Amino acid sequence: MAVVIDGNKIAGEIREAIRAETAALKSSKGIVPGLAVVLVGNDPATEIYVRKKEQACKEIGFLSRKYKLPEDAAEGKILELINELNRDKSIHGILVQLPLPKRVSVDSVIAAIDPHKDVDGFHPYNVGALMAGSPFFVPCTPRGIMDLISRTGIAISGKEAVIVGRSNIVGKPMALLLLAQHATVTVCHSKTNKLSAITSRADILVAAVGKAHMITADMVKEGAVVIDVGINRLDDGKLSGDVAFEEVAAKASYITPVPGGVGPMTIAMLMKNTIEAAKRIENIA
Repeated sequence: MAVVIDGNKIAGEIREAIRAETAALKSSKGIVPGLAVVLVGNDPATEIYVRKKEQACKEIGFLSRKYKLPEDAAEGKILELINELNRDKSIHGILVQLPLPKRVSVDSVIAAIDPHKDVDGFHPYNVGALMAGSPFFVPCTPRGIMDLISRTGIAISGKEAVIVGRSNIVGKPMALLLLAQHATVTVCHSKTNKLSAITSRADILVAAVGKAHMITADMVKEGAVVIDVGINRLDDGKLSGDVAFEEVAAKASYITPVPGGVGPMTIAMLMKNTIEAAKRIENIA
């Protein structure tokens, strides 16, 4: 039976360390890390996620500001707000909550963020730096997964890693991070033939496709490390990951639960990226 990796516990330890560092920054330098979240529209699920970020900021001692724009806000209005936040010295991190309305160019909005305040790690500068092997800001979910693996003591070097999902937010940066740690990486997607033949080779399997219970026990190698990034709402209202947890846990060596696995780490890494942004912008070693 797999060891269940407790993301809540590990994220709590990280947040406590950041809280102590924030208090020290405030008392010694008078600096309070500031995070601005830009929200367009009224998606309830997104609202819940934003509230969790606000709560994390409050607990840690960050300055937190939320800017809510209506669903029909013009793209120019969003860009204007981002430019204001780029100039705001009290704000060290800017996060534009995705998805945006379809009429808005996500690429234009992300590119407008100052790369030094891009705590989501989505700006082309930061994507390029990660690709080149000298990351500046790493996207929060992949960074959180790497931290989970590291703190659990799981070796990566020389292992075969398979990622199911090729998004810019998780799949692609995850592949680069695992590659940098000397894993042999395969990225699968909706067009992949014989998916189970590939996933069943994986020593480390990352499921990030957004389809409940897609990864079943017959797709998993005995003793594999299984990281479940998916968050899916079932008909009964419960949350589920992309992995059929019970049956896969009987076969894996380590597994992350949903909820309580990768999700808390994503927010913890957002806090970590924000305090790092503050220290860089304020020239603190």
